[in-house]
Amino acid sequence: MAPTDPSRPLDPLEQALHAARARVLADLMAGNVAEAEVVSLVEDAVTHRRWWVEQWPDGAAFVAGLVAQDVQDALLERYGRWPLCPVCASGDPHALDVEPELGEDPHWVCGKAGVVVAPVGGLS
Repeated sequence: MAPTDPSRPLDPLEQALHAARARVLADLMAGNVAEAEVVSLVEDAVTHRRWWVEQWPDGAAFVAGLVAQDVQDALLERYGRWPLCPVCASGDPHALDVEPELGEDPHWVCGKAGVVVAPVGGLS
């Protein structure tokens, strides 16, 4: 990919992809799991979603939630659940869910307690 010209603004699709990457990386950093292999999973998800959003530009507002779900799925296959629910202190550890699954303004939600924990990109 050619370097971007800093004097030219990014197109809306690239802005959405960069914002999604930043939000998911912020959540990974908050959980101290932003190791090189995990960051590579984020890059893979962004690459995959770039094609998706090029096919459906109206879906740009949904990209952050989709990238978060893609990374969550990839982590589950390789490392385990992420992000773990900070709300439920008892019982088996479980991961938060992204809601809406396909929509704007995605949040991390505890499905067991029915509680919104944080927006995607806002875990602490």
